[in-house]
Amino acid sequence: MTKKSKLIIGCMSWGKWGKQLSTKEQAKMIQFCTENGHTTFDHADIYGDYTTESDFGNAFIESGIPREHIQLISKCGIQYVGKTRTHKTKHYNYSKDYIIWSVEESLRNLKTDYLDTFLLHRPSPLMQPDIIAEAISHLQESGKIIQFGVSNFTPSQIALISDKIQVQVNQIEFSLTQQKAMQNGTLDYMLQKNIQAMSWSPLGTVFKEKNEQAYRINKVLKTLSEKYNLSVDNILLSWILKHPIHVSPVIGSTNKERIKNANKALEVSLELEDWFMLLEASQGHEVP
Repeated sequence: MTKKSKLIIGCMSWGKWGKQLSTKEQAKMIQFCTENGHTTFDHADIYGDYTTESDFGNAFIESGIPREHIQLISKCGIQYVGKTRTHKTKHYNYSKDYIIWSVEESLRNLKTDYLDTFLLHRPSPLMQPDIIAEAISHLQESGKIIQFGVSNFTPSQIALISDKIQVQVNQIEFSLTQQKAMQNGTLDYMLQKNIQAMSWSPLGTVFKEKNEQAYRINKVLKTLSEKYNLSVDNILLSWILKHPIHVSPVIGSTNKERIKNANKALEVSLELEDWFMLLEASQGHEVP
């Protein structure tokens, strides 16, 4: 298993789907992240309508950082309807040939010989475990991927695949305002099977929505922010970090100050009652 930074840098918003950073700006961002201990970068083939990986790859070359100093994650499977491919309907493709081709395409775009971690982006009702296992075995044996995992998979969907090939990672949505994985057995199953957890959108909707839930949470966040001398977003990160699954949050921000300050969340463990105080604020009632 390759060693990743605890906080993972999500690159979805670096390119066409977000900040549209230039090659030079992305190169400087890669340098900044690595200098602050964030050496793992999360991608998917579809980001930026299949353009963001290539943008990052060009910036990575310009950054001059040795390949062994960073870790690259990518995903495939979603067939996005955009301008760069001829899909008429959004769908999923997990045929052997497509998985292999997609990884090779990501390698070419990212300017690398291997992916540290490769994930199936979302489960398909038509996926065939034997076919997936054949593709992943070929990619691992040829050294093109090291770790194999999934994203947004339920326990039964993970079990379906892991019966044929080892699943080492599941990247899911998990935050104080999105607790489904904690309630439906996903995190329990991953903890039992020693599957690494990554969380996308780890801050949830606290800063995006104005409703009763956000009001309750922000009230508690203000108190805990003062108590721990942490920013409110780091309190939110600390909340998911306390779960025994040892989740790795995927940080989607391109704000350098927020990225740098996120390390402070790793230095604090919320007290037990404070963790449950936030849970109660999110759910709107005390635990049973």
